[in-house]
Amino acid sequence: MAEVPLSDKTLRLEIVSAQAQVYSGQAHMVSVQAVSGELGILPRHAPLMTFLVPGEVRIRTASGDEEFIYVDGGFLEVQPDVVTILADTAVRGGDIDEEAALKARRAAEEAMRTATLYSDRDLAQAELLKALAQLRTLEHTRRRGR
Repeated sequence: MAEVPLSDKTLRLEIVSAQAQVYSGQAHMVSVQAVSGELGILPRHAPLMTFLVPGEVRIRTASGDEEFIYVDGGFLEVQPDVVTILADTAVRGGDIDEEAALKARRAAEEAMRTATLYSDRDLAQAELLKALAQLRTLEHTRRRGR
């Protein structure tokens, strides 16, 4: 039986924010939070384009390690051997400011309690979800020792 070429076992992943390229490399799998739910992407995945919600990008690297990156929504394009994520904000798990995320969570929770308008409550809930996603990404990164 012939050995499967490396390109059939991995895909190229590019994660770019408005500020910088956050990740560029080979991966066995990528998991993202799309508007339609969680997506798992493996090499040779069917072409796809979708919007992302704020959340964690989980990467199984070519070496078998796991990496976690927080994205504040954005856009995902999948080609059979390349996955591109364009996000306004993208932060590696180890670079997340825990104190700022905790402060944002507390402020959002307070705003939800005191909001008199549904629109204000909805904005506070969106901010709460972002803060919780950042804290979850940081927690997963710490658990993996990165």
